[in-house]
Amino acid sequence: MKTIYMPACKQFRLLTPPLEEQAEIVRRVDQLFAYADTVERQVNSALERVNQLTQSILAKAFRGELTAQWRADHPDLISGDNSAEALLARIKAERAAQAPKKRPRKKATT
Repeated sequence: MKTIYMPACKQFRLLTPPLEEQAEIVRRVDQLFAYADTVERQVNSALERVNQLTQSILAKAFRGELTAQWRADHPDLISGDNSAEALLARIKAERAAQAPKKRPRKKATT
């Protein structure tokens, strides 16, 4: 159908909720967006703290301040997902994912 004429348009019926219900929907969506913004701020704050902690630990390591006593006081920061082996594995995985894929060269035909 190339054209829709006005009499045909007048026959269409669009069902919409009452204005009060529309306003309630908008209010709830706004509330959810506000909650999402709050969660995003909390996540960003936590990420910033983690990055600062990681940098602090690295700085102490390079200065030789990670003594046996420090390791005894902070076992959660040097074991499991935070261990050197786990960090090295994550770095290798990230590098492998970022490495450009090498295509095999086609031999020239003469």
